[in-house]
Amino acid sequence: MTTDSLDPTSAGSRSSSGDAGRLAGGKLGTAQIVFFVIAAASPLTIVLSTGPLSLRVGGIGAPGVMLATGIVLLLFACGFTAMSKHVTEAGAFYAYVTRGLGGTAGSGAAMMTMAAYGVCVIGFVGYIGVFAQGSLNAVFGLDVPWQVCSLVLAAIVAVVGYCQVDLSAKILMVLVSLEVAVILVLIVAVLIQGGPEDPSAASFAPDNVFFASGSGSLFLLAFGAYIGIEGTAIYSEEADKPERTIPRATYIAVIFLAVFYALSFWVVIYGYGNDGALEQSQGDGFLDMVFAQADTFVGGALVTALRLLIVTSFLATVIAFHNACTRYMFSLGRGGMLPRFLATTHPRMKSPHYASVVLSVITFAVVIIAMLAGLDPYLELGTWLYASGVIGVVAAQALCSVAVVMFFLSDRRGHGVARVLVAPLLGFVGLAAALYLMASNFSLLSGYTDFVPNALMIGAMPAVFVIGAILHRLRGGRPAVEDPARVG
Repeated sequence: MTTDSLDPTSAGSRSSSGDAGRLAGGKLGTAQIVFFVIAAASPLTIVLSTGPLSLRVGGIGAPGVMLATGIVLLLFACGFTAMSKHVTEAGAFYAYVTRGLGGTAGSGAAMMTMAAYGVCVIGFVGYIGVFAQGSLNAVFGLDVPWQVCSLVLAAIVAVVGYCQVDLSAKILMVLVSLEVAVILVLIVAVLIQGGPEDPSAASFAPDNVFFASGSGSLFLLAFGAYIGIEGTAIYSEEADKPERTIPRATYIAVIFLAVFYALSFWVVIYGYGNDGALEQSQGDGFLDMVFAQADTFVGGALVTALRLLIVTSFLATVIAFHNACTRYMFSLGRGGMLPRFLATTHPRMKSPHYASVVLSVITFAVVIIAMLAGLDPYLELGTWLYASGVIGVVAAQALCSVAVVMFFLSDRRGHGVARVLVAPLLGFVGLAAALYLMASNFSLLSGYTDFVPNALMIGAMPAVFVIGAILHRLRGGRPAVEDPARVG
């Protein structure tokens, strides 16, 4: 093991910038990190699209499934945040899995997570083009091709991602606040006016949550709805007092999303009534269920706000995933697994600007190729990549749970056994079950019933993991990451 491999700042001596290898420390507090995570989860989009789809494929148990999924992720978060006191690294899973399971597994997890976030960025650029095109037409009567919408919004992401991280945080705080606010308006309106039936707890009954014929599909969609909650630790190096900020942000984000999703889904069902909601979800216009409910209970102004904010919701999501991916690129560059120039930070803004530019170029290239090939922006460009990305992130979470247990197994470092051993193990069981459900119900997420395309999408992330592990071995087993601020 060389000294150079342990010193991230050594990347700077071989980079074009005089200030490489260090991100801007102390820039982010708990609130900013929470907004990054919630933005990645895209709560408005989940309520408007995943909510009706969940009713369609799995019945009325979706609110209960959202709560159950939140509990699994809280178990994961117990050990994950305990480890944040001992590892502060921009490539969070990278460092965590390396410390717990060794460099080979850590390098594989790092490459897989980076790829998962990257394909989510590109996939969401396809999605955002579709929704922006529809919103511009519905609200302003403008017929703008999705290609133009996608490229313009991708350019905005490129500029924001290049700049200092607190600029992204400020933009996301505004966008996420607005998207949550409009759903809260709808929730209050429905609760005050009441639905066609008395309030019912059937959505939380075990028979509808765990034992319904569509329960597997519901859990698949639910874990996809929480993607990005592990992103708190990505900003450890840029956080103010990360040993306190990261745990707080993680718990707040998971609890908020669990309550918000469960309440929102339940209110949509309550507004239609159990039978009415199921009937509406089986119609061709099921994706308009929430828009129609907003028009009924509030009026056209809220519908307009929802149509505009779903675009900004996607924009916030892409910004969050772009930032997450570039920090993995930065970390991998600093460790030598990717070109070291990626570990260069901007002299003034301290952002990983080269990594951001590289990701933006890749995004534009893939999207333009998809346009020239005539791919459908939603069913192909968007869904193919997002489906693979969800698999990669949940697999990395499962690996991280095992790594946490191994890290604390011989020395709990002052933590209780329940937090660093029992909870992570239970979290791993839940995440492993989620992976099984995703694989066995993958045609729902991908939109394809044929074996070959589903196998390719499911296998893409494990293949990237293997590539990362091989690269680690080719480097002679040298550690690809060490904590630049604290190793202990």
